Amino acid sequence: MPRPIDSDRLAFHRLVFARRRHGWWTPLAVGGLGLVIYVVFLLLLALAGVAAALSNPDAARALEAVLADGGSLDVTSPLSLAVGLGSVALMLPAYLLASLVVNGRRLGFASAVYGRLRWRWMLVCGGLAVATAVVVTLVTALLPAEASAAPLPAPAGAALWISLLVVVLLVPVQATAEEYVFRGYLMQAIGRWLRHPLFAILLPVPLFVIGHLYDPVGQAAVGLFAVAAGWLAWRTGGLEAAIALHIVNNLLAFLLGLLELSDPAATDVGWVSFATSVLLMAVYCAAVELVLRRRPIVRTYALPRAPLPPTVSMPTPTATVPLPGEPTPDLTRP
Repeated sequence: MPRPIDSDRLAFHRLVFARRRHGWWTPLAVGGLGLVIYVVFLLLLALAGVAAALSNPDAARALEAVLADGGSLDVTSPLSLAVGLGSVALMLPAYLLASLVVNGRRLGFASAVYGRLRWRWMLVCGGLAVATAVVVTLVTALLPAEASAAPLPAPAGAALWISLLVVVLLVPVQATAEEYVFRGYLMQAIGRWLRHPLFAILLPVPLFVIGHLYDPVGQAAVGLFAVAAGWLAWRTGGLEAAIALHIVNNLLAFLLGLLELSDPAATDVGWVSFATSVLLMAVYCAAVELVLRRRPIVRTYALPRAPLPPTVSMPTPTATVPLPGEPTPDLTRP
């Protein structure tokens, strides 16, 4: 396969060139195969739900209540949380399996320039995200409360603890899945065809916004989040910083919902919530940039150079012993 002609050092959005197969058609094949695998996963999930409903009347009533909500996340229902978050989380294995089949080995380059997730860097980014979320939440708590619909009542008793367990287990996978699809797959797919990182950062934004059903203010916040996450992936050479921000942001939203302080399923986003989201992203990106300036990390992958062709060794002239009666050759003459 041809190598990229711009450079032998690959930024995150160009890492498809580090894979075994990286032809122009591979992003399309990964997307198509990933969609098929994802639909199969959803069908298996639906069949499991139908089997549970047929065997247990209580499960049937709970599943009917979830379907009646139109698939919206309801913090008062652990089953609703599990179905909603789990259906998004299934995008992660669907994409990784499709990428492995189409692009071949070195699947870790879907994550970062190291050819794997950098877990130490992930922990650093997670700490930055948690600290930023705490500070921003305390600061914005001083702002006037905005008029909005009352949050849903939190589940009580065992349902509260089950909902909390579902959130803690599935939200990290759900947020990671969205980052792998929208910042991993889409950025590297665009980077296969277009060299400049702005294309890879900005072109996936509308698709990410469409996937979140908010009012115009909320969609503006989602769009800014997509730009920030794309910049983080390019700037740091991997998905770790974007994943950490996404996980902390979503965990904060659902935990506040369980405390009856907000409604994660609300589609109307006020200006205070918009300002909180923008402030969180801005402070976090600034913190990541500060860490990068003080302790730089590897942000690009160096393609191995093609081996040089073997050199042909020329035989060295050797003196020959003349036969009797022949003149001695003069080796000093050209």
